Order: sequence, then structure tokens, then C-alpha cells
Amino acid sequence: MSTIALDLVPAPLQRRRQLLLGSAFAAGAASMLVLTLLGLYLEARHGHRADWLKQNNIPLTQPTMQFFTLVMSAVTVQWAVYSISRNDRGHTFLALAVSGVLGLAVLNQSWFLFTQIALKRTQVEGPYLYAVTGAHLAFLIGGLAFLLVQAIRALGGALTSRRPDGLSAAALFWHVQVFVYGVIWLSVYVAK
Repeated sequence: MSTIALDLVPAPLQRRRQLLLGSAFAAGAASMLVLTLLGLYLEARHGHRADWLKQNNIPLTQPTMQFFTLVMSAVTVQWAVYSISRNDRGHTFLALAVSGVLGLAVLNQSWFLFTQIALKRTQVEGPYLYAVTGAHLAFLIGGLAFLLVQAIRALGGALTSRRPDGLSAAALFWHVQVFVYGVIWLSVYVAK
């Protein structure tokens, strides 16, 4: 019979945060794409300053409501992360449901805004505006899907206070998209 000294047994490896790191890279890549498109939009607007949005008017009410709805959803997503880190599953599910409803409300407001603007793709500003806002909406839909997957994982018991990384990663992606929309809101809608 052999004995193993306790000091020779390796310590368990600390869990790395691969999902959180991957989400940070994905959020960074998504935001760089949207901000690059925004830069192209601003460059085109500067080049066509005299005739930019002469035929169409972009109202400020819907984009402002979208911005504040996204800010509220950022609070509720962070509430979900706080709740799962304390094993408060009821509040986690409630916060995720409210976040999902707020995210869907932003998508609905965007659709309504696009019908109000009625900007044609043949106009100079049409492709630029739709590229910036459409890319951001695509990433918001991705963020909603990410939150839905994490809600399903939480229902299954895979997310606990010892392993909240999935929900933290989804929250990081969501917060970055909210910040990017704040930049879009200021540069496209406010400073027309």
C-alpha cells in the first residue's frame, strides 16, 4: 500500500472564464463593425451636407424612447446577474423576462421608426442609415437570443451562484450594445 503525500496532490485548476472572454471579443467586434458603419455614415453626411435628409424627416421621439428603453433593459439585465449570483432564481427569471420584453419593445420601436422615416434606398442617405441601424438591430437580436439561451440554462439549473458566467457574458454583450446605441442615438438622431 502506498501513501501519497497531501502536498504532492495538485490543486484543482481554477475555472477560466472562456465564455466571458469570448463574449467580450464578440461584443468588441460587433461594436467595431457598427461604429465603422457609423463613421462611414458621418463621412457621407459631411460630404452631402446641403442635401442630407432634405426629402425625409427623422423624428426624435422614437429613437429617444429606444435609448431609454435600452437603458432600462441594461438595469434589468444587471438585476438578473445580481440575482443569479445570490441564488435568487425567482428574481433572475423575472429580470430576464422584463429584459426580453424591453428588448422586443426596442425592435418594435425600430420597425415603427423605419415606417415613419420612409427613407428610400435610392437616396444618398438611405443605405448608410439602414446599414448602421440594421447592423445594430441584428446584434440586438443576437443579444436577445443570448439572453434567451442563458434563461433556458438557468431554468435547467446550469446557472448558479457558483457558475454565473453565462449570464454575466450575456449581460456584458448587452451592455456594450446599449452603449453603442447611445453613440448612434447622439450622432445619427440628435445631431442630424
